[in-house]
Amino acid sequence: MPSATEAHHHRSSTKIAHKPFKSRHATKGFIKELTKGKIERHEKGSRKTPHQQVMSKLDRRNQAKQLRQIKHQQNVRSTSVFAGQNGAPRIVVVVPLCADCDATIAIRQLSRSEDEHADMLVEGPRRVNVERFKQTLQYVPVGNDMVSVMNACSVADFVILLLSPEQEAGEHGEQLIRAIEGQGISNVLTMVQNLHIVQPQKKQSHVVASLKSYINHFFPDQDKVSSLDSDRECANVIRSLCTTTPKGVVWREDRSWMLVENVKWPETGDMVEDDGAVVLTGVVRGKGLKADRLVQVGDWGHFQIEKITDATLPTAKKRKADEMSMEAEVIGAKVLETPDEDQDDLDELAPYHETMEDAEEMPMSEAPSERKGVLLDDHHYYSDENNIMPPPPKKLPKGTSSYQAAWFLDDMSNDDSSDGEEEPPIDEEGDIPMDPQDEPSTTNNQPDPTEATPSEYPAESEAFNDPSLADDDARELEAYRASRKTTAAEDREFPDEIELHPSVLARERLARYRGLRSFKTSTWDTSYDKPYEPTDYDRLLTIPDYRAARKSAVREALVGGVPPGTRINIHLRNVPLSLRSHTHTHTHTHTHNNTSQNEILTATSLLRHEQKRSVIHCTITLPSSLPEPIPSKTTLMVQIGARRFLANPLFSQTGNTPNDVHKYLRFLHPGQTAVASFIAPVTWGSVPVLYFTLPSPSSPPSPDSLTSHQQPHQQPPHQPHHLATGTTLPPSPPRILSKRIILTGTPYKIHRNTVTVRHMFFNAADVAYFSGLRLFTKRGRRGVIRESLGTHGYFKAGFEGGAGGGGGGGGGVGMLDSVGVEMWKRVWPRVARLWGAGVAGEVEEVEGRGDGDEGGEVVMGE
Repeated sequence: MPSATEAHHHRSSTKIAHKPFKSRHATKGFIKELTKGKIERHEKGSRKTPHQQVMSKLDRRNQAKQLRQIKHQQNVRSTSVFAGQNGAPRIVVVVPLCADCDATIAIRQLSRSEDEHADMLVEGPRRVNVERFKQTLQYVPVGNDMVSVMNACSVADFVILLLSPEQEAGEHGEQLIRAIEGQGISNVLTMVQNLHIVQPQKKQSHVVASLKSYINHFFPDQDKVSSLDSDRECANVIRSLCTTTPKGVVWREDRSWMLVENVKWPETGDMVEDDGAVVLTGVVRGKGLKADRLVQVGDWGHFQIEKITDATLPTAKKRKADEMSMEAEVIGAKVLETPDEDQDDLDELAPYHETMEDAEEMPMSEAPSERKGVLLDDHHYYSDENNIMPPPPKKLPKGTSSYQAAWFLDDMSNDDSSDGEEEPPIDEEGDIPMDPQDEPSTTNNQPDPTEATPSEYPAESEAFNDPSLADDDARELEAYRASRKTTAAEDREFPDEIELHPSVLARERLARYRGLRSFKTSTWDTSYDKPYEPTDYDRLLTIPDYRAARKSAVREALVGGVPPGTRINIHLRNVPLSLRSHTHTHTHTHTHNNTSQNEILTATSLLRHEQKRSVIHCTITLPSSLPEPIPSKTTLMVQIGARRFLANPLFSQTGNTPNDVHKYLRFLHPGQTAVASFIAPVTWGSVPVLYFTLPSPSSPPSPDSLTSHQQPHQQPPHQPHHLATGTTLPPSPPRILSKRIILTGTPYKIHRNTVTVRHMFFNAADVAYFSGLRLFTKRGRRGVIRESLGTHGYFKAGFEGGAGGGGGGGGGVGMLDSVGVEMWKRVWPRVARLWGAGVAGEVEEVEGRGDGDEGGEVVMGE
C-alpha cells in the first residue's frame, strides 16, 4: 500500500534540462586524450615551409615541375649508356649457389625464351641481342671460385643467384652471398633451376616459398623467386633485365671501370722477365676514362696508359629479304685520348729530397742506455739533466733543529761552534765520512743493515738478502705462473699482462716502454720513437685535410675523358709478360686473346694519388659465430674496392682521442669491432672492406686453424674464407698505436699505508728505473713506489686510502689483491703487398716472420 503521506513534487512539464557547460579552452590532458593514436596532418593547401609560405601557387607548380624534370634527366642519363645500336651491354652475372646448379645451362634457358634457336652452349662471357627491347645483354657465367665470383660481381649490373630445389646452398654458398653483398652489389634476381624434379607438382609452390624465405634473409627486397623451367617467368626476367635501371655501387660509380673482353699480348718478347705493351678491350662504364690516370687491372697491379683507341664493333645491315650480311665498316684505330705531362707516375713513396729537408732540424733521440729513468709523459725521471744533487751540509751550532737551520745562510753560520776545527772533507756524493769512533758497533745482537734505507719495519722483516729465500721465491713464482692460462683465454682473463723471467733485466727488456698519467690526454713524445721508426716511414703520404683532398680527387673525375658507353682499346705500358703464364694457369682454354669462364678480368681507373702509400685504417667487425679470436698480425687477404692485398693488420680500439693515441689489441674476439691498420695505397672515400683467411697450400687446414669449421666438400681447397667486413677510414700515419703491458706483483707484507710488493721486479736497479710510474690494484686503488728493499726486487709502495686486512675487505689493499704497473710503447703497422697470381704460396713465409715490434724494423721498399 502507498504511504499515507507522499512527497510533494512538480509535474514534469515544469522541469528544464540545462545544456552542459562547454569550455572554449580545453585542458592539455583532454586534448591529449582526444588525439591519442592519431597523426597530425596538415590541412589541404597549407604551406609547410617558410619558403613555401612566401611562394605563390604558380611558383610552387613551377618548382614541382623542375623537380620532375631533374628526376627524369637523371633516369635518362643513367640509361643512355645502354641506348643506341652501339650502346653498352647490360652485364648479367649468373652465380650458382648449389653444387647441382649450372650457370651455362641457365643462360641457355634464358636465351631460349627470346630465341628458340639459342641452344649452343658457350663458355665464358656471351652477348645476346634482345630485339624486342632493343637492348644487349652480356651474360657472364661463373663457377664456385670465390675470387672469380667477386671479380664478376664487382662490374655487374645484374646478379642472378641460382638455387636448387633439392640441395641447400651450404656454407660455401653463404660465403659467396656474404662476400658479394659486402663488396657492394647492384640489382639482384633469384631463380631456381630444375624445379620440375619436385613431384608432385603441388609441392613446387612450397619449395619456392622456402627458397624465397632463405634469400630474404640476405636480400629483404626480393619479392619473387622465378623458375628457369617456365618460359613465361624467363621472359619476365628478360623484361626486368632490359627495362630496369641498375642501381649501381657508390664506390664504383666514382671511378671509370670496365669488363675486359679481350687481352692482346705482344708477339715479341718471349722472356718472362721482359715488359711489353698489352692491349685491353672493353666498354667504358662509370665516369669518363682519362689517359692521365693509372689503371688497376684485376690482381696484376696498376699501370700507366700509353693511349686509348676506338674499338667500335662493325654494324650489320639488311641487304635483301631473308639475307643478312655483315658489312664491316672501315673503322680505323682512331686515337681517342693520349696522356700529357699531368700523367700520374708509379712512385708509391715521396722522394728522398723532400723528406730530408728538415732532417738536420729534428732533435736527436736519447739512446736507451743513456737513460736512468723511465719516460713518464714527456719527462724522464732520474735523468742526467734532472739529477739535482743535494746541497752540502751546513756548519750549524749544536742543538739546531731543522726548522732553525732554514734561517741560516751558507755564509752566516756560527764560527764559534767550530772551535777551530777543520771542516770535514766532503766526497763526490755530498756525504761526510764518519770517524771510526762514530761508526755503529756490530757486536750487538741486531742483524746487519741491508742495502735499503731504514724503514719502519722491525729488523727481522728486512732480511731480504738471505740466500735461502731466493730458491723459495723461484719455486713460488713458478707455481704462480703454472696456474695461469695461455694465449687467447689468458688475454681475455688477464688482458695485457706479461711475466718477466727473473734473469731478465726489465730496464733493458722494456726500454721502449713509457708511462702515461692519462692515456687519452697525456702528451705523446714522438721523438722518443724515432730510433725505432720503420725505414721510409716519413716518406708515406700524409693528408692534412682529408675531406678537401677527397672532394678534389672525386670532382676531378667528373669531367673529361672517354665518355662511358664507348668500346675502346687501352694500351698499357710496361706490363710484365710473366703475368701471361700466371693468367693461363687459371684458364681452361689456353688462348692468347680471350678470357674464359674461370678468369674474369676487370679494369678500374684510379683517382689521383691512389697509387701512393699511407697508413690505411679500416674498421673490422668479427662475427660472433666465429669459434676463436683472431690475433693481430695474422696474414689476411684484404679487399678494398677493386684491389686486394696480403696484409698483417694491427688491431686497435675504435674512437677518437685528443692525443690521437689508440690502444693496440693483441686479439680480436668474436663480436668485437676494432680498427685494422697496415701500410697500403690510398683509396678515397668510404669503401667497403672484406677480410679473408688463406689456408696454407702445402698442407690441409688443421683442426686448430681458423678455418677448421670448413668442410672439404662444401668449399674448394685453398679458397679464401670470408672472415669479416668493414669500411675504410681516413688514412693517417700520425695515428699512434700504443701497446700496453702490465707488470703485476703480489703483496708480501702490509703495514698501515705501506705495502711490500714482490714478483714485479727482480733487482733493485729495475725498481729504481721504474719508480716514477704509478701503481694500481685490481680494485682501483692508486699508489707510488717509495723505496727498494734488498736485491731481489722487493719494494715499498704507498696507496691512497690505506691498506685493508688480510682478506682485502673495506676497499683497501689486501693480501689477496694484486698490484700492477702499466707501460706503453708505440707499434708500427706492417707493409701490405698486392695479392695476385702466385702469392698464395708465400703465405707460410709471411706468417713465419718475427714479431717485428721488439726492436726490429719493417722495411718498406719501393
